[in-house]
Amino acid sequence: MIRKLADGKYRLYSRKKNPRTGKRRNLGTFGTKAAAQKHERDIQYFKRH
Repeated sequence: MIRKLADGKYRLYSRKKNPRTGKRRNLGTFGTKAAAQKHERDIQYFKRH
């Protein structure tokens, strides 16, 4: 899940909420939306290989 921050950067969050805290895990902050999308694809790839 990618959200745009107030400073114009994009942050990647986990898809599932942490049941203990009720929040999503921060998986990195990126300067462009394309960079965040690429990292999200990389994460999905390595989860299965």
